[in-house]
Amino acid sequence: MEKVFSSDTASLCAKCKGRLWCGKDGCPILVKFYTQTRVKPLINSTYMEGSSPPSVFVGRWNYPKVFVGPMLPPQHGDTSIMDTPELWADKSIQEIVDFRFQLVRGKYLTNIKNFDGKIVEITREIALAENSPDAEVEFKTKPTGRIVLNDEVQPFGPSAPLVNLDAGNYTYNKRIEKAFYDTDLKAKDAVIKLYNDGLLVSKIQKAFSVGAFGLEKNRKFVPTRWSITAVDDTLGKNMIEYTKTYPLINEYRIYEHNQLDNRWIILMIPREWSYELIEAWYPKTLWNPDSINTAIFSDHEFYDGRKTYAEIGGCYYAARLATNELLNKERRQAGIVVMREAHPGYIMPVGVWNVREAVRQAVKNKPMEFATLNESLDYVSKKMDIPIKSWIEHSTILRDTLHQKRLIDFIKTSRL
Repeated sequence: MEKVFSSDTASLCAKCKGRLWCGKDGCPILVKFYTQTRVKPLINSTYMEGSSPPSVFVGRWNYPKVFVGPMLPPQHGDTSIMDTPELWADKSIQEIVDFRFQLVRGKYLTNIKNFDGKIVEITREIALAENSPDAEVEFKTKPTGRIVLNDEVQPFGPSAPLVNLDAGNYTYNKRIEKAFYDTDLKAKDAVIKLYNDGLLVSKIQKAFSVGAFGLEKNRKFVPTRWSITAVDDTLGKNMIEYTKTYPLINEYRIYEHNQLDNRWIILMIPREWSYELIEAWYPKTLWNPDSINTAIFSDHEFYDGRKTYAEIGGCYYAARLATNELLNKERRQAGIVVMREAHPGYIMPVGVWNVREAVRQAVKNKPMEFATLNESLDYVSKKMDIPIKSWIEHSTILRDTLHQKRLIDFIKTSRL
């Protein structure tokens, strides 16, 4: 999802001046403004040096000719936390924005199939680095920024076209390096192997975006937002094939977590693999400017999976991956319904990682266990503000479970 402020919205913001007429718990424009005010004096030049987390960005505008380049802050040392969302579970939106808005994006236009040239080569090397490489960049103009809200990728600071790029003092991640030089290894297999070897999803996504994996003839730059979802989807599909072979869980489970004013409940049902993500956006939250009604969206899949891209976006695949991690760890199978309430305190998007890591945190907690679905839903009604009737109305999996008799139901009845 991407939102650029319209003239009507901008007019309201100009009149409001941070007095929260929009109904949010905080002003995203002020959050950005104060962070940019701190950073701007440090980047008021066409020359900059610093240590990349490491971090790179591949745009999607003008595809198949896209802007690629590194992102780095005007500081040296270990900056890895600025682009490692797996470490952000306990961070506030302000802290995350402070990390991200220090990252200045360099832009160099190239074809997705072109890996030649100094800037392109060094950009790829930075993406494969294990540590925080020192880099020097020369821009065509001073870096500038604009107000763009995006729910797929982490926010970042100002940007400028690259004229020159140098980097040093870095080492490659050995496992990624091995996959990089194996030009007979398919990208899917590389992603799965690296994940099974313990690499962070965010690290794999960066390497995937710079075309580090796959058969040599097929390698290309992949826009960052696409690479994030591609890796989540690839890993999730692989895990689901194992999930389907495991025995069903014996009870109804509910896992809970609150993060960045997002309220999460993960309901696991003792039935064959199925999955659904339902998002409820409160009035006057980021993606629901309505002053009265709550906006609810959902996407699902049954045992055979889905054939089309989820309309709800990359969040769908991020949450699916996180829930399957638990099922694979326990070697069990279940139906999954992920419920998300986004409250006004979620004043600006911070990326799909928020969904993946929030669900991961939820399933680390000890679940509440219930004997029946109705008991589970009674518990949900006490924990979520949205009436349980609305969740059921918007849930294909819940309605199917409530109204469709299954073989397991007859087996239970025969034992009575």
